[in-house]
This record gives sequence, structure tokens and C-alpha cells, in this order.
Amino acid sequence: MQTPFSLRIFVADGDPDGLRIVDKSNWIGKALVLPRALLPQVKARPELAQTGVYLLLGPRPDGEGDMLYVGEGDPIRPRLESHYAQKDFWTRAIGFTTTTAGQLNKAHVQFLESRLIALAKAAKRLPLDNANQPAEPSLSEADRADMEVFLGHMLGMLPVLGVHAFERAPSYAAAALATSGAAAANASGVLYCKGKDVVASGYESTQGFVVKSGSFAVVEVVPSMRENWPARITQRRDLLEAGVLVPDGTALRFTQDYVFTSPSLAAVMILGRHTNGRTKWKDAQGRTLKEIQEAEAGQ
Repeated sequence: MQTPFSLRIFVADGDPDGLRIVDKSNWIGKALVLPRALLPQVKARPELAQTGVYLLLGPRPDGEGDMLYVGEGDPIRPRLESHYAQKDFWTRAIGFTTTTAGQLNKAHVQFLESRLIALAKAAKRLPLDNANQPAEPSLSEADRADMEVFLGHMLGMLPVLGVHAFERAPSYAAAALATSGAAAANASGVLYCKGKDVVASGYESTQGFVVKSGSFAVVEVVPSMRENWPARITQRRDLLEAGVLVPDGTALRFTQDYVFTSPSLAAVMILGRHTNGRTKWKDAQGRTLKEIQEAEAGQ
């Protein structure tokens, strides 16, 4: 069961889109969230003079979705200044450090960087701009335990800050508990999407719509999708390149549970054509997701 927590967001310059300092209850760390354009004005902040780990996020070169870079700095400021001059893609940065200087050292942030990159690669939610997987540094047992706790706090905060790159798909039981209460976890709420010679199964979660591992998708997309929905072609290519989808006989197979932002996007990836996921996903009794939601809403 998840533990409730609170965040305090301080808008440092009064602009909601400007620099934000984010503190989490019962944690020694803090986050700085800033747009790229603001770095020259805020680089003198004392937090950026500390050792820390940071994320850079921004649109991919083809403009279809975001990409991610994970880095560490001792201190953070010169690394961000270097990326400001040399990396074009990023539009915002999130840096993590501590409320009191000196609580993180170089080995600590190298460990955090390595773990974050490994988690992003496993989740396969965003393409990484990092060329390599850095090795974890040698830490004492106590330091490693402390950094795992620090990492856990970061991962809890990031979805609230709009970053889902490190999240694996929740299990069906966890999703049912989060969305519908304990009773639903024992009910059959799995939905099915069927197309020509393919069947996929999935369920709704707080993260989005999860397509289950072992589901199948068509190999070929319809011509109109290539002409009118190039972004969907790019997303499908990304799933293939990341190994989320692999060829299996005459179809493509999902190798892991994977979260899509909506049931419609999940159905489009499976069927290779534009479709309404709320009417395409059905339960074992043949009720559409739309009908199920309307019944739950009392309509």
C-alpha cells in the first residue's frame, strides 16, 4: 500500500512556469524545476552549487513526444551550463539535491544516476539521450541503503511533477485496488481488444491503460494511418526498437506490461488503425469500456 505524502511547491519568482522549489514531507532532499530559458537567471542559486542528480526533458528531434537525459554533477551548475550550450533538445530541467549542503557526495549521485538510467531503460516510456549505462559506484552497505531510500522519494515525486519515464506498469491487482477499491481486485476487470488474427488484454490504472504482456498486435498498419497519423507510426516504431513489441509468427507480441496514455492509443497500436478505445475494449461479457464506465457513473 502506498504511503500518503505531501509536497510543498515554492514558486520562487512568482511565475508558475518559472523556477519552482519542491520539498517532500519527511525527506532531506529537494527538487528544483526550471525551464531552460531561465538558467542564466537562476544559476547562482545555492542549490545548484551542491552535488546532485538531474533530468533534462524536451521534444525529440522529430517532434513526436519527449526524450530524457539523466546526469549528475558535483556540483550541478557547471553540468547544466554545459548542456545549455551543447544540448539542443531539452526545454526543462529537474535537479535533485539536499536541504543541507554536503549530504550527497560524488559516489552517491553516480549511484542515483546509474539507477535512474536503468529504470528508464526498463520502463521504456521515453527514449534516452544517454549514450551509455554508467556502472554503479562502490558504496558501503549503509550508503547504498540510504541512496535507495533517497531514490524512492525521488520516484514518488516525479509523477506529481509530470515525469512518468521511470514507472513500470502496475500489476492488475494494484491497479484494481487503486482505482476501484479492494472488492474490485477480486473481480475480473480485464478487458480485451480483438482484431484480425490478434487478441490483446489490458486494464485501466491510475497511470493510464495497461496492455498486458503476451498480448498480440497486427504487423501492418492501414495506409491511411501512415498518411494521416505519422506520430502513431513513430510510436509503433519506438515500441519495436525498444523491444516492447517483437515479431511472433504472423503478429507482434508484447514482451512486457506496457502503459499507454489512453485506451484509444493502446487500441491503435494493437490494431494498426485509428479507432475509439472506449468502444473497442470489451470485458468477457462483451460490454464495452464505454458501457462499463457509464454503468459505474450511474448513467
